[in-house]
This record gives sequence, C-alpha cells and structure tokens, in this order.
Amino acid sequence: MELTRLPSTLALALALALAFLSTANRCSAASESIIGSRETCDVEGEDITVDKILNTSCFRCICKNGFVECLRQHCPNIDGCYALLDPRENECCHKCTGCIRNGIYHASDTEWTEENNPCVIFTCKAGVITESKRLCYTPCSHPKPPPSGQCCPVCEGCLINGQKVTKDGSVRTTEDPCVICRCNKGHLTCSKQACPTLNCPASRIVDQPGECCPHCRGSAKFFSPPKGACMLGTRLYSSGSMFYLDNCTHCVCDNSVISCTRYTCPILECPREYQVTKPGECCPQCLLIEESRASCSYRGITYKDGEDWKLDSCESCICKQGKVRCAMPQCPLIFPCPPNSKLEHPEGQCCPRCVERDGVCTVFGDPHYRTFDGKFYSFKGPCRYQLVTDCVSHTFSIRVTNDARRTKFSAWTKTIAVKIGDLKVNLGQKMRVKVNGKKVNVPYRIPNQLDINRTDESVLVNTRIGVKVLWDGISFLEVSVPSSYRDQLCGLCGNFNSQIKDDFTVRQGRVVQDPQQFGQSWAVGASKKMCLRNPRFGNATRQRRCRERKDQRLCNRLKSQIFYPCHKKVNPAMYYKACLQDMCECPTQHCYCESFMAYAHQCKRLDIPLPHWRKATRCRTVWDQPISPTNFARRLD
Repeated sequence: MELTRLPSTLALALALALAFLSTANRCSAASESIIGSRETCDVEGEDITVDKILNTSCFRCICKNGFVECLRQHCPNIDGCYALLDPRENECCHKCTGCIRNGIYHASDTEWTEENNPCVIFTCKAGVITESKRLCYTPCSHPKPPPSGQCCPVCEGCLINGQKVTKDGSVRTTEDPCVICRCNKGHLTCSKQACPTLNCPASRIVDQPGECCPHCRGSAKFFSPPKGACMLGTRLYSSGSMFYLDNCTHCVCDNSVISCTRYTCPILECPREYQVTKPGECCPQCLLIEESRASCSYRGITYKDGEDWKLDSCESCICKQGKVRCAMPQCPLIFPCPPNSKLEHPEGQCCPRCVERDGVCTVFGDPHYRTFDGKFYSFKGPCRYQLVTDCVSHTFSIRVTNDARRTKFSAWTKTIAVKIGDLKVNLGQKMRVKVNGKKVNVPYRIPNQLDINRTDESVLVNTRIGVKVLWDGISFLEVSVPSSYRDQLCGLCGNFNSQIKDDFTVRQGRVVQDPQQFGQSWAVGASKKMCLRNPRFGNATRQRRCRERKDQRLCNRLKSQIFYPCHKKVNPAMYYKACLQDMCECPTQHCYCESFMAYAHQCKRLDIPLPHWRKATRCRTVWDQPISPTNFARRLD
C-alpha cells in the first residue's frame, strides 16, 4: 500500500507515526552503554584504548576498581525534545533544535529579552519561539523602582512568605507556582511569565499538580515538513498560516518557523482549591472574596497577622490579612551526579545536591597503597615516611613509621603521627592512642578540635579540618580528606588531583616510575639516610614455595561467595595478589585479613556492605579477646 493513495491527513498521520517510531528507536539505541564482555585491568586510573569502539571520541575508557569502564561523553539533556538534530561529523551528542530571531540563534530551553522592553520575554523550546509579558509581584509594602534594564521593582531583604531565598536559588509561591522569587545582593524580585509553547504529541505532555508548567516526556525526531511549512506536535501548518493553539496562545508559521504569543495570566493570591477556569476563558479566577481578618487558621492552629511558620524543611507560610500565604524553594533538576561525587540530601534542607566525595587513601599489609586518585602500588621500606601533607597551606601532616617485624623481606605500618597546628595524635599497635604525648582512653574529645571514637574494628580520628584517620591497630590505615584539599597534597598517598599518571611525584617535584624510588623520596626524620634501600621480596623459588603452602587457600577466600556481592564492582585481583605477598613473609599467620579488610572497605564506599566477612573468614579484630599467633593458626586449620 502506498502512502500517496491515502487521504492526505491519514497519510500524514501514518508517516508521522512511522517516523516517530524509527527515530525513537535510533535515539534509544544511541544512548545505550557499550555492549560486550567485561575486561579486567591492572593499572588503576590508566586510560584504556578499546579497539571495538568505533567512535572513540565519544567514550573515555579507564581502569577503575580493576575493570575497564567506558564512560560516554556527557551530552546535554534532550528529554522532552521532539525536534532532535543528528550529531554532526566527529560529534557524539544529539541536540535539540534551537530558534533564530532577528538573525540571532538561541539554543532550546533558553530565554531572553530585547533591550527596548525588559518586560517582554522570549523563550525557545524545540524550535518554537514563545513571546509573553512578565508580570511583577511585590510582596513588600515599599518596593524600590526596578534597576536599569530590568522589569520589576525590588524589595529589601530576601524573605517571601516566611521562606528565605538563597542567592543561588529561587522560591515559588504555593498559591501560584508560576510566581518565581529570586534574590540578588539582598534584594528580592518576584515575577511571573507564561509557559513556553510545547512542541510534542499531546499524548507525551505531562502536567503535574503543583508545578508551574507542563513538559514533554521522551524525545524523538519527526520527518522534515515540506519547504516553508511548520510542524507543531503532530500537526502540519502551511507557511503564512495563523492559528490559535489554545485560549491563551496565538501562533504564526513563517517560512518553517513557528512564533507564538502567549497571554500571561494575572497573579492570584487565593488558595489553589478556590481557583477555577471557566469554559472558553484563558485564565483561572478566585471564586471567593474573603473579607480581611486579623488572624489565620491553618490545620487547627490560629496565627496572628504577620506571623510566619514552617510546615516542613521545604514549605513555609505567613498570615497576611487573614489569608495564609505559602512558599517553597524551587529545587534544581538533578541529573546523575558527575564522577567522584554523590547525591546528598542534608537533614533539614529541602533540596538534594551533588557533593564531591572525600578523597580516600588506603594502606594495608606489607605496605600496599591505594592513593587518593586510585593508584595501587607496594613499597616495602622500613623507615619513617610522609604519608600525606598539605604541601600548599601546611594545615596538617600525617607520617607513618614502618617496621620490619622480625622479617627480612617485608615492612608493616607500625605507628601513625597526625599533626594539625599544635595538636599531635599518635596511633600505635593494639589501639594505643596518645594526644600531645599523653596516653588517652577512647572515646576521647577536645571540643571543636578532635574526636576519637571506636568502631567495631578500628579507632576513628575526626579532626576539625575534616581530615579523618581510621586505624585497626595492626597495619590497616585509611585517611580521608575533604574535596577542598584537591590538588594541594603530597606524600605517599599522591597529590589528589584526579590524575593517576603523576601520583609518583617525588619530594623534589619530578615524576618517576619506580615505586621504590618514589617511596624513599618521602623518608623523613633524622635516620632517613640510613633507611634500607630497595629491600627485595625474595627470589622466584621462595615465591613458588609460598604458593605451595596454605597461603593460596587462605587468600582464595577473596574470590569466594563471601565477597561475591562486590566482585562485579571491585576486581579482587590486586587484593588477592597483595594477600599472597603478605602471607609469604607473614610473621603471625593472620596477615591475609588486611587484604580482606581493604577490599571490604572499598566495597563499602561503593555502597556494597559485607557485614559477615569477618566471621566467615575468621578474621578477628583487636577488640576481640587476645589470642596467640600459634593458637590462631591452629584454629584456622
């Protein structure tokens, strides 16, 4: 059956449906992740080239937690756009059709005013221009005239209906959610404008209660209309035609460009339940006109005129001449948070936000290090070293002392020294804690400076500058620093600049490749010249003998069902390798537990708890009753 034999309107509808479906499928497929088998990798944070990806400019592949992870280039949000443009050559992202007015291009979802009339506002939405008038709302009794180039008068202070407007946010009233109030340098401006004209099928329009404007759901690309004609939603208009979209909106099609003029409805102050739109009219009206009173009643409570109150962390209200006026912040639209950040909803605040994660450096076993930027390496020097310090502002310093523990080929973290100003905290074996040279019992607190607490398996030191140290009293150490320290740290934990390639920056400032050379450069103290140089792990015969013992059986637990929930997120290979190395020179026969603990903590940071791993692996904590290394080894057998 040929489309040309159908009636014109039916042919057009069918063509639109076919075009919509095929384009929707292409757009959906373009947004999918790469499909294929998962590859492992060894060098954490390293850029990986994947031959199977045809357009490599659209993806960046890195080694993350032992797996190759490919991230698509961040593209602008196209949800709600049914006028998509295909990516140009060497581009990866679909874009929404913009608008041209008076020879000037405006991207979709932008708005602007023209110099001669700041009270007339233009918006562009998927190729359609909407012109409307800005209506001003002044919640204060004595507003100031509008500043030059602006439309609305301003009020002193940034309070509306009991709700404080922050400098980077906006607040809307609950009576009329299209009234938006913004604060600029202590001055409040409130206004209302008409919603932009939508360009999508009616079935895709969503109108949520309490929201100012409806929006389109989904995205697609329709076929191009005939030359000069216009497409709005699923309807075709010839060039030069004028039409009413609804009771508030008058549009014109001019040479493939749709321009609409939309009436802005007056601002209403009556509750939403008293607002009604009569048939054939554009705007709602208040049904009841209440006489002014000196008090308000809300949810069984009486409030005096001018009194304000909070309903919850979002909404607040005020009593004005017997009428309840409420307002709430307009939360920004949250997309998936960028890498190294997480979505957080602070207690007592209305809107969630993306916050950058703290940097975490981990040290465990025969010392193995995972830097703030994710570089995994081993360094066996038995000396005193600068683990991490603020090498820009010098606000804190953390040093570690490594001890050989009666072994010939290994070293283990023995003590930690934290210095913040005049405050010194020393952490030793078996959870011994000293503050300014004096032994203290945990928990211990110095108001506004220091909190030392005990967890189920460790001592946790919290400092006033946000630096935290977690120590298990054996050889596992975790240091976390706020994101404000990014790019100003140095030491064995790296520089915290989100780049792994320069983590081996020695004290003199150059980048090296050898972990032994890097580690020795951060030796500190009077005896650093006498530190052992390049202690070797042992020959191949010794390593084979280690693997023939029960060490491999013990370390294999990392690959078992005990840790299986985390295997898809964190590759256990590096931790397994570290476990085997530790067990070859282990003086107490329980050294495999440090690798297990490091792996479990990395999983926990990715919101994958492993609550029973200690019991399943028989890894005891220092808080458990003491047990001799001999008896411990027997119990493992």
